[in-house]
Amino acid sequence: MSTAKEEVKALLDNLPDDCSLEDVQYHLYVVEKIHKGLQRAETEGMLSQDEVERKLNKWTQK
Repeated sequence: MSTAKEEVKALLDNLPDDCSLEDVQYHLYVVEKIHKGLQRAETEGMLSQDEVERKLNKWTQK
């Protein structure tokens, strides 16, 4: 597992040289959300595709 500093360096290396600070902030935000989602999936579990489809069908058939 890489450190936060290593992840930021890798992110910056993959962004174009002419990106804005807003672009950097957005990509950092996305990376943080992905990490939080993965942590939540580990602690709370995940739903199967079938379970998601059943839940969506309940919402859309009202």
